[in-house]
Amino acid sequence: MATETRTPFEEQRSARPQVRPRTEGWTQAQDSEGRPLLQFASPKRGKPPVHLADLTVEERVEKVKELGLPGFRAKQLSTHYFTHYSSDPATMTDLPAAQREELVAGMLPPLLTETRRLATDKGDTIKFLWKLHDGALVESVLMRYPGRITLCVSSQAGCGMNCPFCATGQAGLTRNMSTAEIIEQIVRANAAIAAGELGGDPRKGGQDRVDAERVTNIVFMGMGEPLANYKRVIEAVRTMVAPQPHGLGMSARGITVSTVGLVPAIKKLADEDIPLTFALSLHAPDDELRDELIPVNSRWKADEAIDAAYEYYAKTGRRVSIEYALIKDMNDHAWRADLLAEKLNARGKGWVHVNPIPLNPTPGSVWTSSEPHVQDEFVRRLNAAGVPTTLRDTRGKEIDGACGQLAAAE
Repeated sequence: MATETRTPFEEQRSARPQVRPRTEGWTQAQDSEGRPLLQFASPKRGKPPVHLADLTVEERVEKVKELGLPGFRAKQLSTHYFTHYSSDPATMTDLPAAQREELVAGMLPPLLTETRRLATDKGDTIKFLWKLHDGALVESVLMRYPGRITLCVSSQAGCGMNCPFCATGQAGLTRNMSTAEIIEQIVRANAAIAAGELGGDPRKGGQDRVDAERVTNIVFMGMGEPLANYKRVIEAVRTMVAPQPHGLGMSARGITVSTVGLVPAIKKLADEDIPLTFALSLHAPDDELRDELIPVNSRWKADEAIDAAYEYYAKTGRRVSIEYALIKDMNDHAWRADLLAEKLNARGKGWVHVNPIPLNPTPGSVWTSSEPHVQDEFVRRLNAAGVPTTLRDTRGKEIDGACGQLAAAE
């Protein structure tokens, strides 16, 4: 009688418990066949007012002319907005006083109303709660690090990807954000930094050197699935990298766009010719778990998403990031680190960097962070296999501003 043999992965599977994903405190929306509901299209709602940041340079000139002023006033308005981070007509003394209010109201209508602000004790992290024109709520998180300032921006109000561990997805997708609503988060953050509201002293050099006086890095890891709002996200990125005063003059290399795995959109992103950083939120290398953890895996499996990520690298030469939230006894098993390394190495060397992120713990919840020694072993195995891996620092846990915690609740 033949003896049953087990693979090394199967041997390791029995070494530690396997917790299955489930929702806690909310009911996951399902489609007519009982599967987690995925919302790719934005619900129809009233559009926000058209803003300077929604328009091309040429369209801005035409809009100013429609308001009865010469076209060169568009560049002056752009300078105030993209360089001085101001929408206040009182500061725009180079515009004709008699028409200033009307011009600003027509070109720079209010988009975000700050509803609440929470800061960490150190003052190096701020979470903003914004109310949009239609009452929808979104959040963004501003973080000071040594030598850089990062803003985590939202691209949608809510999210339609329905991942059971993410607070943002619990209420589903309210709507896509406009290009200008995305940009306005950065402009308002820059205004807060300029007002000295982020802590530190940007004039003293060292870790708070002068080149960190404004947002230097953007991560599309706030509310929403960025690639489900593809057109507006790309328009916003192009405005971020456009030279001042026509845009924010940022480096594309400091901008990270993440996705849970919308494969066609990943392939489209690779053709945009923008040298940004692409991040795939993988969270499990095996379809058995990822189907439950990331519902979009029912459309595009883990290997398809990894293939698309590799194609992004092959086309752009830009190293890809793999985001991986480490969840106790759910996806942090050593065999999964080995399987992840095997899959990444099968596609080549030097193309990817893995960022494990300790999940933000909730006492008594099935969703809690891995034990430190388990995290260390997960990272060790990936590095030992030749896959560069760095355990990521998480900020803002005490203000519910860390990864997966953005729920936009008043």
